[in-house]
Amino acid sequence: LPSQVPMEYNHLQEIPIIALRNRLLLLHHISELFCPCIPMFDLEGHLDETGQGPSVGFDALRGILISQGKEVAFRKVVQATMVRDRQHGPVVELNRIQVKRSRSKGGLAGPDGTKSVFGQMCAKMSSFSPDSLLLPHRVWKVKFVGESVDDCGGGYSESIAEMCEELQNGLTPLLIVTPNGRDESGANRDCFLLNPAAKSSLHMNMFRFLGVMLGIAIRTGSPLSLNLAEPVWKQLAGMNLTIADLSEVDKDFIPGLMYIRDNEATSEEFEAMSLPFTVPNASGQDIQLSSKYIHITLDNRTEYVRLAINYRLHEFDEQVAAVREGMARVVPVPLLSLFTGYELETMVCGSPDIPLHLLKSVATYKGIEPSASLIQWFWEVMESFSNTERSLFLRFVWGRTRLPRTIADFRGRDFVIQVLDKYNPPDHFLPESYTCFFLLKLPRYSCKQVLEEKLKYAIHFCKSIDTDDYARIALTGEPTADDSSDDSDNEDADSFASDSTQDYLTGH
Repeated sequence: LPSQVPMEYNHLQEIPIIALRNRLLLLHHISELFCPCIPMFDLEGHLDETGQGPSVGFDALRGILISQGKEVAFRKVVQATMVRDRQHGPVVELNRIQVKRSRSKGGLAGPDGTKSVFGQMCAKMSSFSPDSLLLPHRVWKVKFVGESVDDCGGGYSESIAEMCEELQNGLTPLLIVTPNGRDESGANRDCFLLNPAAKSSLHMNMFRFLGVMLGIAIRTGSPLSLNLAEPVWKQLAGMNLTIADLSEVDKDFIPGLMYIRDNEATSEEFEAMSLPFTVPNASGQDIQLSSKYIHITLDNRTEYVRLAINYRLHEFDEQVAAVREGMARVVPVPLLSLFTGYELETMVCGSPDIPLHLLKSVATYKGIEPSASLIQWFWEVMESFSNTERSLFLRFVWGRTRLPRTIADFRGRDFVIQVLDKYNPPDHFLPESYTCFFLLKLPRYSCKQVLEEKLKYAIHFCKSIDTDDYARIALTGEPTADDSSDDSDNEDADSFASDSTQDYLTGH
């Protein structure tokens, strides 16, 4: 057990370590008592006329029960329903050659992505018997048309990897990049959301198959390379979204609503703005919120804000329900009500690995030599980071949580470390990031310990503090990342970012 509270647990810093250890023991004891009794509880979520039900209180247990205890109970059910009388499931033919030929100008492989490997596999699901999805390993055996592949496991794995890639490269209509990703601003830029505009019966069937894939990953222990945003995992685990979740994927949405709600314009000035009574959905399409109003006015703006938030909190409900329906064909979905979104993501995708050698290979330096002590300290600190901390670091400097798989996937984008002497005294300043440019600015810290302390604080508590807005302004003529190597350049933007950081730390 640690001798001091880790930095990321900010709310626990004032509690004595012995008290925290006792609480941990208590939580372990509660889990030991409760988890064996899980089969005795109704986790379906049925509600009575008052909106209450036997599982209403289980939501509060997600963060209390120890993960290991919950997973043991979950795995017992999975093992009890495992089918072990065959080496593999049905043999399916998949045509990868037709995918490129059928890709339309819009990016889809055939109508609604039906010619993609994912679309082909989805169409074949109707011929699968229920028990064929309960195998412990290869749920299907693959024969790739026109390819001499004898599937002894590699073809099956290849089909899974191919479908994950198709879901995220535009060959299918199911996933969309987050609004932050479209705007190249804020966090979760490299993550995907379920497409709220995909509502046809074909789309719903595809979402069910996506759920089958997630369930297979959990049952077989074969992780998927799917970079879904955290709010998606929360909903798939049966959790409700909050306003904070909306900001995680669309940082401008709530501030925009607050501008409308708190605007001090007169009635005439407000009407002159001619703001439509619509809200952009996650894919950027404007949705009419009410047939009663055409424009936002001083009188209806409060109702507009309420309806807009409610719409965005529930815009994925249909798609989530279809995915969970597919998962239910493979794993006990009611038991997922005991897991957090992060725990579900780990069960499906495993823990993301951040290989430092890949990050080092694309690193460039400004204002300092690669052999300098400060740079050596930086990489030593990064080596000591856990995968979670490395993921937080990437989010801080790039707005992403995982690295591209290969150097080629960086597409010429360098990770720039710039050291400036304007921070004086340097040990009093935090690092700064320009996530638009994959740029980290470091003061010339006096020792490795100070660098580690400041960097950890920045990645844990300054996720939303970067100079994206100023970098975007730079496109109109002010200094960009290319000329930011001079200490005198970008002085206004840098000092504002530093002031913002200090204001953030002091609560102003």
